[in-house]
Amino acid sequence: MRVLASTQNHQVLMDYPLQPGDAGEGLTPLQMLLASLAACSANSVMVLLKKMNQPIAGLEVEARGLRQQEHPTLLTEISLEFLVKGSSVAPEAVAQALKLSEEKICPVWNMLKGGTRITATFRVVEQPAHDQTCAVH
Repeated sequence: MRVLASTQNHQVLMDYPLQPGDAGEGLTPLQMLLASLAACSANSVMVLLKKMNQPIAGLEVEARGLRQQEHPTLLTEISLEFLVKGSSVAPEAVAQALKLSEEKICPVWNMLKGGTRITATFRVVEQPAHDQTCAVH
């Protein structure tokens, strides 16, 4: 049950293993949805923190979803955990960036929050700003 989704310039393989425990060749559609939310929110928070002149060195987001057991097996809750790396990054700035991302910047977050409870938490870790990185899990 593999699906190759493509645009003019990009392709992504999604999969839906039919048997429990089977390894797929790509993310499932719900995993892709979580990855889209994590990437969208990470990008918007990173841009906002840079605009706020925060010395950000990196950002990681872990997205987790609770899935309802009966069909349709949709996500009923999503949690986003942000790990903000930098030297003296102000927690108030991170909180403001998250709020703006949710309310105005990230279209995926805005689209999902109407039907799914989404919570976001963050932690700031001291790290010198060398190369800026962004990762989603």
